[in-house]
Amino acid sequence: MVGHDSTVSTAENYRRFGRQEAAGRSPAYERLALGVSTDRLVLTFLRRLPPAKRQPNLLFAAARRLLGSPPDLDSLRALIAGRGGELRSLMLARSTQTNEPARCASLLPALGLLPEPLALLEVGAAAGLTLLPDAYSYDFGGHRIAGADPDSPILRCLPIGPVPLPGRTPEVVWRAGIDLNPLNVGDADDLDWLRCLIWPGEADRDRRLQRAAAMARRHPPQVHRGDLLTDLSRVAALAPPEATLVVYHSAVLAYVPEQKRREFGAAVRALGAVWLSNEAPGVLPDLSVGPPGGAGFIVAEGGTRVLARTDPHGTWLEWLA
Repeated sequence: MVGHDSTVSTAENYRRFGRQEAAGRSPAYERLALGVSTDRLVLTFLRRLPPAKRQPNLLFAAARRLLGSPPDLDSLRALIAGRGGELRSLMLARSTQTNEPARCASLLPALGLLPEPLALLEVGAAAGLTLLPDAYSYDFGGHRIAGADPDSPILRCLPIGPVPLPGRTPEVVWRAGIDLNPLNVGDADDLDWLRCLIWPGEADRDRRLQRAAAMARRHPPQVHRGDLLTDLSRVAALAPPEATLVVYHSAVLAYVPEQKRREFGAAVRALGAVWLSNEAPGVLPDLSVGPPGGAGFIVAEGGTRVLARTDPHGTWLEWLA
């Protein structure tokens, strides 16, 4: 996942996004990202933004929001030329919060190995759609698991290797999230922003998002406004002591400076919590094993132990532990 990396140029960030992330998944965004990587007008616009606001996902979602449809290079150039100030303001106000519910399928086998009941604390929770792993139903290549909400979307994930598939969803007695800018799926504006973050060509993700949002409105998870480091212990203290506290995140730490990632890891360990991460290779400083070529995410425990390789959007899971 392309986040903020001060050692990589903006142009290279967009080339990497096009070749490694959008390729084979969204041809429209693959073409757009590669086009941006050589376009002087767009690159100049991006370089006038703070480094953390130059991300491809953020630019493309903000342009989609203003244009009413996914941009191509010509429409993006025209938007910057005619409404560049409006685009800049939106990118400064918003952030990349791809709250993909199918990432619950990436985490479910690891959650199923923990002593119950569970207390879930997700950092970078956005609208809290991945705070409800017990509510969704799952289909792991024909191994079906019924969730607590019969109207939930079915999350389909292809298991590879000896995945320890549970027979049921875990018992969760407490859940909370932390996010700098929590989203509310009951708010049409916030839901529209989540939909703008979905790439063109992935209509199934849009349908899944809308069904998951409807479920979250029935079972609203509590997402606290705060910082994943400075507010972690405060929110964790609310969890019932008899439950196994699980601190987890998906596609979050790439947007956090490396030193803060280290401090966050130390803070989770100090809590005595189980720490599950679902991040791109290279994001966790102490996790040396990852898939070749930057493909996929890695589910790890404790910041050091690799459990699985996963699709960034939860469509397959290869167990490595």
